[in-house]
Amino acid sequence: MQETPVAAPIPAHERHLRELTAAREIAHAFLTARTPDEVYRLALERVAPVVGAAFGCVYLRESDDVLRLVAAWNWPTAYRRFLGEMRVRVGLGPTGSAVAEGRPVEVYDVFADPELADWWDAAGELGFASSVSLPIILAGQAEGALTFYFARTDRLDEADRSLLRLVADQLSATAEKAHLIEDLQRANVQLREQNVELEARFLEAEEARRLKNEFLANVSHELRTPLTAILGFTYLLRERHAGPLTDEQAQSVERVETAAMQLMELIDDLLNMANLQLGRLDVRPETCDAVALARAAMSGLAPPAPEVEVRTLAPDAAVPVRTDPSQVVRILRNLVGNAFKFTPAGRVTVRVRVSSGSPWTPEARAGGDARHSIVWEVEDTGIGIDEADQERIFAQFLQIDGSATRRYGGTGMGLALSRQLARRLGGDVTVRSKRGVGSTFTLSLPAGFGPMLVP
Repeated sequence: MQETPVAAPIPAHERHLRELTAAREIAHAFLTARTPDEVYRLALERVAPVVGAAFGCVYLRESDDVLRLVAAWNWPTAYRRFLGEMRVRVGLGPTGSAVAEGRPVEVYDVFADPELADWWDAAGELGFASSVSLPIILAGQAEGALTFYFARTDRLDEADRSLLRLVADQLSATAEKAHLIEDLQRANVQLREQNVELEARFLEAEEARRLKNEFLANVSHELRTPLTAILGFTYLLRERHAGPLTDEQAQSVERVETAAMQLMELIDDLLNMANLQLGRLDVRPETCDAVALARAAMSGLAPPAPEVEVRTLAPDAAVPVRTDPSQVVRILRNLVGNAFKFTPAGRVTVRVRVSSGSPWTPEARAGGDARHSIVWEVEDTGIGIDEADQERIFAQFLQIDGSATRRYGGTGMGLALSRQLARRLGGDVTVRSKRGVGSTFTLSLPAGFGPMLVP
């Protein structure tokens, strides 16, 4: 019986050179290619001549049990047009076995192995006598195989096996990186598309918000004209310019005037909110007294019941602050009115102070100083607010109890408008509260007119 010839050993320096050459060519393929399939193709083109193969192929899983050919090098011309249709079943033949078993499969002589009789015709037509199939490992799993076909029937020596293992390992690592890069590029494309879509949706939402605010501003402005006329006529009636009134008529006129004033305040809030959102609210800063602003806000506001005690705690001397007084009074009126609404019995306290720790020098007192803050606190002993709701109350048109049968009325605009106005003035409105104990709303503004914040 004739023995299969064994190739002569390759000198160590030549073996190392071949390994370095193979690794370099695979690295070059990775740097040159734009897709994983190009990595496979370029690696085949550069590595197959180094290992002495007649031609080579790369197969990847198409499904759990079928492999498809994704790259080929030096395939016989007559059969190249069939490459796109080539499929190999996992577990069958050298390539399928390499994937199924996750190990290299060597065929020293196709024609000497009866188990490969089905491959003899194909081997004869294609012109190969032996092959080596090496699994391609991606993410720890055999996802394909690299198969080299050789015209000779020489048995591989250990140096050849070492080189082929190096090729398989390098190609697996390189291909995995290429697949990760392709996945990342695909994800980036999807992200860009989503960003474009989100930007379009954002612009649509901004336009819708602008139109809503334009509508609110226009409607609020138009409502003020007839309401002003109503207030004018009620004034004439109340002052008896149209003739004497009975006591019952006078009470009715007073109710109409009160309701009209409440409606006017609501319209003003709507108009201010819309103008804030549209960037049309003008701020007119001037140097004024923080204590006087607190007293002006409380004038005309009466507690809801005699059981509610109202106190004002403020320095005896003036506390200068440079800000827009009309807007500060509006904010404080909202906060005090809110305290009255939710305090059926108990106490409402308004405090005015300079922020703790600030060196309030005579020079700073003279005209206000942006490095220090003026603080107005409105404290009540009312129903309080749950911690989970303490930020929600500053949302526009939101009532913590939004049911039709809620105990406390209101549109949910006062606190939202107050915070946005405060931020427009360079400060903020915050709250500390505990359910059943009470709440403290704090308006803090720079002593000197500071930088405006976004509402």
